[in-house]
Amino acid sequence: MTWDAWFTLGLLAAVLITLIVTEIAPYLAMMAALTLLSLSGILSAQEALSGFSNPGLMTVAAMFIIAAGMKASGALHGIVDKVLARPKSIPAALFRLCVPTVFLSAFLNNTPVVATLIPAVKSWADKIDIPISKLLIPLSYASILGGTITLIGTSTNLIVSSQYEQLTGQPAFPLFSITVIGLPVAVTGIVIMMLFFPRWLPGRKSKPAFAKLREFTLDVTVATDGPLVGKTITEAGLRNLKRVFLAEIERDGSLLTAVSPLERLKGGDRLTFAGDTDALSDLLSIRGIVPSNHVGEVPLEENRPERCLVEVVLSPHSAVLGQTIKDSQFRDRYASVILAVARNGERVRGNLGSITLKAGDTLLLEARPNFARQQRNNRDFLLVNDLERESIRHSKAGIAWVILLAVVLSAASGLTSIFNAALVGAAAMLVLGCCSVSQAHRSLDIPVLVTIGASFALGNALYKTGAANAIADLVVSISGGQPWLLLIAIYVTVSLLTESITNNGAAILMLPIVLHITGQLALNPIPYVFCIMMAASASFATPLGYHTNLMVYGPGNYSFRDFLRVGIPMNILIGLATVLIIGLVFPLVG
Repeated sequence: MTWDAWFTLGLLAAVLITLIVTEIAPYLAMMAALTLLSLSGILSAQEALSGFSNPGLMTVAAMFIIAAGMKASGALHGIVDKVLARPKSIPAALFRLCVPTVFLSAFLNNTPVVATLIPAVKSWADKIDIPISKLLIPLSYASILGGTITLIGTSTNLIVSSQYEQLTGQPAFPLFSITVIGLPVAVTGIVIMMLFFPRWLPGRKSKPAFAKLREFTLDVTVATDGPLVGKTITEAGLRNLKRVFLAEIERDGSLLTAVSPLERLKGGDRLTFAGDTDALSDLLSIRGIVPSNHVGEVPLEENRPERCLVEVVLSPHSAVLGQTIKDSQFRDRYASVILAVARNGERVRGNLGSITLKAGDTLLLEARPNFARQQRNNRDFLLVNDLERESIRHSKAGIAWVILLAVVLSAASGLTSIFNAALVGAAAMLVLGCCSVSQAHRSLDIPVLVTIGASFALGNALYKTGAANAIADLVVSISGGQPWLLLIAIYVTVSLLTESITNNGAAILMLPIVLHITGQLALNPIPYVFCIMMAASASFATPLGYHTNLMVYGPGNYSFRDFLRVGIPMNILIGLATVLIIGLVFPLVG
């Protein structure tokens, strides 16, 4: 191999190791690789940036907006209300939940589908007296399976199709080209969940992670003529207390939230602290602090216009991951106060400031009423309980359905390309008022789009330098060149990469390798390309492997072990079903 091939292979290994063992965001790692490939001269500027002009990338962005229009118009709610009804058993409930979820996810990005269904499913679970933990993992898995049924069901399918067209010069795949594989696999997945998940999943009832607010809010008053009057929060020694954290000040009937350390205390100020209740004695030992006169009243449970309570989940892209609450400067960064942290459905106890934040943590925040508007475009959070969200435009639900059907029919019939259909559909959602510009902007998952665009550079380098050929030769030698063994090896490799890095990155990196293998052995490339698509979406084993898994992690009160218990068997069974169906439906030899 030439030096540039070795350099590309080393860079690929460095990216994979970085993403597996560190908390660095995938888009940063991929952009770093793009930069090095361009600086080294392996790729020209045009080649390095070709991913960002790829039609598949723009199609993904347009589909995000179409999904936003469906969600903002309330078009998804009608199906939920009519289909779920009152099943008589948990398997029947799973069937009623999974079928519409699979259908919706086949044509819409699954993140807004799951975000819309979570509160509806929680309410439904209470009505039919089924533990929410029996339903939310199946909701996520059904959305993942639904995305494999059509080319627009998941961004991975679109990107692989577009890259295949670019590398081979062959036309892109039709909208329903993968349905012959995805549909029976989705049916298989639903059957597996109905048969085994009622026993495998825990039976935890739905409960808000922060339902017992009074257990961790403390209420004290500044003595009117005490030594703390006139002092700042820092000077009074209230800034860096152990086990408790100053959340707000009530003064003369109004509230001061996200209190600055330079705020000066006044006599009669009522201070609300968040933290451990057994730290109350520590607070009362401070001279000038007296018990509150408002006995039995919990201020954080009142509805006040000066603040709102927001429950959020930290996304994998959050800037504060791996930092303690104190070190993250959360108050200054987001103008909000963390009142409590829940993990695996239970509140994390101890000193709030020393809690290290992790992806999937549910945070109870006290914030000013404009918090939601300010943070709408911030991908640090997956908002679970957004008190300031825009009202649903129910009058536009019918229009949204017409737009979605028009996109699907025009692309499926060949009237226009998927790219053009998606762009027109996104524009129609905005022009006809199904969603606002801010909602459309918020729907664009910028880190995902950047990761996809930058991943093309590494994929192009593998293909251009011949590094893909070297990897392909290794895979061929291991499998002995047997078509069935190759199919299994490709599925397992992509599946492991997906759990380790990202589904889009895994697919983009593997496609040039697979194309070289099939060309070298005179095999039919189509089934192997579809194998990449399917394996890249089959991410069930961990809550961090797929966005929707992370979204149900907190609301379902799950532990990491719960995902391993059902996700590993699901990965294996879906993998076997996929490989078997592909091998039976398509000729493997070209």
